[in-house]
Order: sequence, then structure tokens, then C-alpha cells
Amino acid sequence: MSKPLILNEDRLFSADPAQRAVARELYALVKAFPILSPHGHTDPQWFADNENFGNATELLLAPDHYAYRMLYSQGVAMNDVGVGSKAGPSTADPRAAWKIFASNQHLFRGTPTSMWMSHVFGEIMGFDKRLDETTADHYYDRIGELLASDAYKPRALFERFNIELLATTESPTDTLEHHQKIKASGWKGRVVTAYRPDPVIDAEHEDFRDKLKVFAELSGEDVYSWTGYLKAHRIRRDFFMELGATSTDHGHPTAQTANLSTAESEALFNRIIKGDFTAADAELFRAQMLTEMARMSLDDGLTMQIHPGSFRNHNQKVFETFGRDKGCDIPMATGYVNELKPLLDAFGNEKNLTVIVFTLDETSYSRELAPLAGHYPILKLGPSWWFHDSPEGMTRFREQVTETAGFYNTVGFNDDTRAFLSIPARHDVARRIDANFLARLVVEHRLDIEEAAETIKDLTYNLPKAAYKL
Repeated sequence: MSKPLILNEDRLFSADPAQRAVARELYALVKAFPILSPHGHTDPQWFADNENFGNATELLLAPDHYAYRMLYSQGVAMNDVGVGSKAGPSTADPRAAWKIFASNQHLFRGTPTSMWMSHVFGEIMGFDKRLDETTADHYYDRIGELLASDAYKPRALFERFNIELLATTESPTDTLEHHQKIKASGWKGRVVTAYRPDPVIDAEHEDFRDKLKVFAELSGEDVYSWTGYLKAHRIRRDFFMELGATSTDHGHPTAQTANLSTAESEALFNRIIKGDFTAADAELFRAQMLTEMARMSLDDGLTMQIHPGSFRNHNQKVFETFGRDKGCDIPMATGYVNELKPLLDAFGNEKNLTVIVFTLDETSYSRELAPLAGHYPILKLGPSWWFHDSPEGMTRFREQVTETAGFYNTVGFNDDTRAFLSIPARHDVARRIDANFLARLVVEHRLDIEEAAETIKDLTYNLPKAAYKL
């Protein structure tokens, strides 16, 4: 018999009664605050077309690499849980795929996925029994009924979730047709884009040359010359800003930056374009382009995000069969002090530039990132990211950066997700963890309750709003 689905009001709060009481008080201040989601990967077509979502597998399982990577680690084939490949859509029956997921819920014990899913099932969909093999059909059918209703259309859920802003992420070769449709629709929901130029910067990207052709067509510039290439970026950035963009995003393998002369940059670019380049050239070009993007941000005001340190597509067989972004990215050790110095030498003391740095290497928090952000005016620290988007990861982040960078050199929380229905759950976890951390400082007599109350409001709303210029 299935066990009850329980969402305890004190979840994630300390077992210490005094700290728990303060945490409750602080969390209550921000529980109902609007959601700012300034960095994420939801599909803008959902909000442009506002059509009903499909079934449970299509919405909650197949797009969620947190879910299917865990299943894959236990020998479950991706096709069997609804994940499409380069050859086409999954051949699995969606109900059968859902039953596999339901019968393997034990794999997610102790993970943030379990928390997020419980929130979705209990708070959003109203289930009171846990998902398992005995309730799989009931869940599948009931979710299907809900998703077929007007109340569960994308825009209705957006409004129900109290989302004030949601940013998606697109490349310079995207026409942004869905954002244009949203803008023309008259709908009041604010869904904006963000400029992610990696496919036309990373010469080692498998689609680099094809993307350059589209880049040229959409910008109207000669992207095969250094000056034309840079101008094309400025043109596309301006177009993105017309459709609401307030930020750029850069997912490079490392945080390496460079500050070459114009002649050196042009010579490097020519090697890249000719295809006569080494891996070191490709890295140097990515490094130089981070500095060029910072230069452009200083001019046009876009906040710059750097997400380095992931070994992308580590599983070659999965990459060849299924393509990118299929749960095969692995964190790497990442340096920042030496790597960011060329960019910081050029722009680090500017007051009108914001560069938000993220990491998957937690050893860099107190050694490099907090001291850097605690000094350079342009630097802010992004929240615990990806593999560390968890109660433990959020707590480690606060514990390791606050002593040097404080709270006000961070930018609050962003969910960075493709899983739309999990957005409220992720923000709720962040608010609870911040409440719990601040409560500890209160009971240790390091903050008074008024300071903690002001701080949690800033972490939840004011800091992301300022950092992303919302």
C-alpha cells in the first residue's frame, strides 16, 4: 500500500528549537514573494502558443536529465523512459515509461529531485499518496486530466506560480520567433530571452561552422572577418534586448579570459575561421571572447554570466546517439584567480558592469571566488548551481562565501531549469535554506532579527532584481 505524501511545514529547518522558530519567522516573510527566474532553460514556445502540455512522461520525465540520468546509472535505457535520440522520438509507450519511473522512486531518496517532485505532486497537483508502482496508473491518468485543463496551460501555471519574470536562454542564431509572439500577444506575463553565444564562439562545437552561416544571415554582417564578427554580436545583442534580454550567458569549459591586442585577436580569429587551429587556439579564442563580451556589456548594459567548469557530454556513446544535454556533463576542478585576471585587469574596477560567476567546483568558494567578489566591483557570485542546487549545496555556499563576500556580493537564487513545474519548488527550497542559515546567525547572536528579516527579503527579491537589472 502506498505511503502518504507528506510535505512538512518545517522541512529543511534546524532540529534546534530556537533556530527552527526563527527560521519559521523569516521564511514566513518571503514565502509568498513573487518568483524572479532570471536564468533558465524552459521552452519559450510553451508560453507563445499556450497549448496544453502532453502527458506526465512528456512533461515531467523525458525532459528532466536529473531524473533520467539517475535511472540510466541503474541500467535503465533512455529510450525506455521517453528520451528521444538523434534518430527521432522515443519509441517507448509513455505510460510504460512512467511506470518505470514510478517503480524506481527509491533511487531518488535524499536527492533534491525527490523534494522537487514531492512539491510538484503535492502542492501543485494535489496528490496525497506517494508515487510508486501501485499508484503509477492513478498518477499518470490524473496528471493527464489536469494537463488537459485550462488551469494547467503554461500561462495559467505561470500566473499561479506568481512568476514575475522568467528568462529563457537562446543562441545568436535563434530567430526568437516565440518571444516575438509572446510580445505581440498582449499577455502580461514577462518571459524574456538571454544571449548565449557559445555555438558561434566555441570553435570545437560540432555545429560551429553551420551556426556561423546562420549568424551571418541573421546579422547581415561578414562574420568571417574579425570586425564583422564582432559587429554581428552587437547587432544580435541589440535584437535580444528588444525582446527583453537583460543578460548574457557563457558556458565555457574553463573560466579562462584573455586580453589580446587587436592584431593578435585578428590573427587568432583568422586561424579559427580557416579551420587551421589547435585546441589551445580554441581555448584562447573562447578566453578572448569572454573579454570581448565584457566590453560589449559595458556598452549595452547586459549583465554577464559565466558558467564554467563542466566537462560536457562526457559519455561519448550517449552523445553520439542522443546528442547534447542528456545528463552526461560532469563537474571539473576550476580555477578563477589567474583565469579571470586578464578580464579583471581590463574591466574589474568598472562600476557599470556586472559579471556573475558560477562554479561547479566547491573548493573554489572560499579560496578564490569569495575573495574575488569581495574585492572587485564588477564581480558577483551566482548561487550554488546544477549538481549543488540542493539543501546541502546551498548551505555549503552560504557557509563558505559569506565570511569574505558577505550576502550583498551574491545575487539571490536562480533555478536554471528546463523543468517548468519544479520552479516553485526550487525557489521554496532556496528560501527555506536562507531562512535557516540566517536563523542560525540570529540564535548565535551574530545578527539581530531585524537584520535577518531585511537580508532574507533582499536575497529573495531585491538582489536578483538589481543584479539582472529587472
